[in-house]
Amino acid sequence: MTSGARTIGIGLLAACALLGFSAAFAVGASGGSEPSAQTTTQPPTEPPPTEPSPPPRQIGIPSGVTVGRVDVGGLLPYEASARLREVFAKPVVLIGPSRRLSLAPEDVGARAAIRQAIGRARFSRPGARVPLPVWVSRDRIRGFVESVAGELDRAPVSAEIVLRGATIKAKESKPGRRLNRVDASRAIRVALKANVREPIDLEFTPVKAKVSENKLGPAIVIMRSSNRLRLYTNAKLVRTFGVATGEARYPTPVGAFEIVIKQRNPWWYPPPSDWAAEADPVPPGPGNPLGTRWMGISAPYVGIHGTPDAASIGYSASHGCVRMRISDAEWLFQRVEVGTPVFIVAK
Repeated sequence: MTSGARTIGIGLLAACALLGFSAAFAVGASGGSEPSAQTTTQPPTEPPPTEPSPPPRQIGIPSGVTVGRVDVGGLLPYEASARLREVFAKPVVLIGPSRRLSLAPEDVGARAAIRQAIGRARFSRPGARVPLPVWVSRDRIRGFVESVAGELDRAPVSAEIVLRGATIKAKESKPGRRLNRVDASRAIRVALKANVREPIDLEFTPVKAKVSENKLGPAIVIMRSSNRLRLYTNAKLVRTFGVATGEARYPTPVGAFEIVIKQRNPWWYPPPSDWAAEADPVPPGPGNPLGTRWMGISAPYVGIHGTPDAASIGYSASHGCVRMRISDAEWLFQRVEVGTPVFIVAK
């Protein structure tokens, strides 16, 4: 190797050594080595105080949710509860004949489990229909319905025979009505339990009158001064008869009576009157003062009967009874009954 080449190699070695020393010095200056054990640290500082976090916001009820048919979607629980209480407290309206009645839920002890239903609604899916549990008292509902029936029921009115002057008229019958108690109680209970407040139309069963105009039966009008007897059936005139009524000393009584006894071929017994003081009873047969038929009325010792003395017909000739021809009395006897009204007028 020549001296020139040796000189260049030595220069290169010196340059490399110088570069390695510079790199080592740079690493030490940059803290690459471990810190000394004698290095001290500052104490940790206190964290700054923090503000308390706000309470969690109440969760509203999902949209479209109904409770007991009431839309509570999007409401907070307390808002939904208030709305339910308002709706449930509305009265049940009952519609009767020309009457509207109101029933407050508390009047029959109805109670709704609103808190329970709202708690369920909070965790329901959107659009869910949550039932509203309602407790009702069947006994109190029945009691209320009975009180309503006492106001709205109507008893039927039977047709009656009335006297207008010397003429029989019919007073028309009127049907009654009876509240359908079972149906009304069920409708009220359903309205409360389903939380529905649509008006309830009360239903009634018609009640027929016992006696209608075509079942009035017979009635008799006796015109004392005119000596006429009229027979009516169902307030319609059937036939008029000539009769004999009481003479001035023993007048036929005026008023409203009825037939209380009917006898075929009767005995005649003397009444407790001065004109019959010496008389004896007369058995049935020809000449009997009562003829063959006796229809006693509710006036004492007075009746309608046949007479063998047909010449007295048309006059005031008896001792208070109403005499008829024997054939007429027999005809009338077959068409009247015990209880038939008898009106005697002065005309």
